Amino acid sequence: MADRTSPLSVGELRRLVDTGEIDTVVLAFTDMQGRLQGKRFAARFFLDDALERGTEGCNYLLAVDVDLNTVDGYSMSSWERGYGDFAMLCDLGTLRRTPWNPGTALVTADLAWHDGTPVVASPRQILRRQLDRLAEHGWTAYAGTELEFMLFKDTYEDAWARGYRDMNPANLYNVDYSILGTSRVEPVLRRIRNEMGAAGMTVESAKGECNLGQHEIAFRYDEALTTCDQHSIYKTGAKEIASQEGMSLTFMAKYDEREGNSCHIHLSLRDEAGQPVLADDEGPYGMSKLMRHFLAGQIVAMRDFTLLYAPNINSYKRFRPGSFAPTAVTWGPDNRTCALRVIGHGQSHRFENRLPGGDVNPYLAVAGMVAAGLYGVEHELELPEECTGNAYAGDAAHVPVTLREAAELWEASPIARAAFGDDVVEHYTHMARVEQDAYDSAVTDWERFRSFERM
Repeated sequence: MADRTSPLSVGELRRLVDTGEIDTVVLAFTDMQGRLQGKRFAARFFLDDALERGTEGCNYLLAVDVDLNTVDGYSMSSWERGYGDFAMLCDLGTLRRTPWNPGTALVTADLAWHDGTPVVASPRQILRRQLDRLAEHGWTAYAGTELEFMLFKDTYEDAWARGYRDMNPANLYNVDYSILGTSRVEPVLRRIRNEMGAAGMTVESAKGECNLGQHEIAFRYDEALTTCDQHSIYKTGAKEIASQEGMSLTFMAKYDEREGNSCHIHLSLRDEAGQPVLADDEGPYGMSKLMRHFLAGQIVAMRDFTLLYAPNINSYKRFRPGSFAPTAVTWGPDNRTCALRVIGHGQSHRFENRLPGGDVNPYLAVAGMVAAGLYGVEHELELPEECTGNAYAGDAAHVPVTLREAAELWEASPIARAAFGDDVVEHYTHMARVEQDAYDSAVTDWERFRSFERM
């Protein structure tokens, strides 16, 4: 019988299809908005056909808004270009069961044009390029993402029908670290933990958080590409499990005026011998000279790269003083008021980027962290003084406060253009403009309540 606790080999998949235990294979990639997009195949057809050649998908999938509306202005996909296909090619190292969907396996796709060249605007390809740059130095990035969500007793359909108002959170008070509070929703948390484990992920723990019905399930760090693949699968799978339980959950950065959903990202580097290169017991706060340069790159590039960490209008609602979401471009040793937090010892020595929210696209965020670090190393940047107090009260540069500001900084950034190329910079600038234009055109409930009678 196949090992249910690790990703599948092709041979194991064939045996499971022959016995009828697997009948469906999903081939999917992560789009700009961080969602899985793809096709469900009859398992036998997948083995006979799609396994080797992949499949095709309309290239508009990297040129639409969140509602999948076609959007003018993208160079790679348009009415003028005929909205043709790109290839979705199987990365068979990602093949795994998805136990929350019975009889189903899933494999992550890389995107390529028909001549075999990669689709450079694909989030997974953007990360691959930065990891290749790291490999030229002999380094491998390891990452962990801490993704928070808010769980509700309402179904997704009910929530939609009443405009996401008057919803019923799964917990009615702050359950941060509360064993009693988390026990109230343990059936769904247990399903998520166990079924993600059966999908080949190493689950560490689950804990309550500050907002009503807010929880975090943590996974063990892994090589950066693997972590981002698993992040995307977990995000979709957790929603599917919640739906199967008659509930709903959201990863949106800021659902209400209380604490938002964060996605703190931890990053470390190892050399070809598997040894940590950011750690030095003799250095300040255990940091090697390389780490000081790498962290300095994060500081210098943070405002320019904020679009990669906070990609939506709603993302910027998190950045409020005293919210545990950062407002200042600072770093500090084990300091949760800073944007960058240095923690761990020896093999676990790393830094944490606290800017991303639950809506982040992990491939883009980790790519940004790697690119920023390489900029610091290649230019031997000096790390500014650490913050050991309240970063909210300091005078450091502020993180961008709107999507518009972040997009302008990203578009004008020579660091971004050198690291990612003009095509990627323009593509994601346009994505931000599309979202900003849609928001600028909307009339909100807040405006109606404030203005209908009293203005």
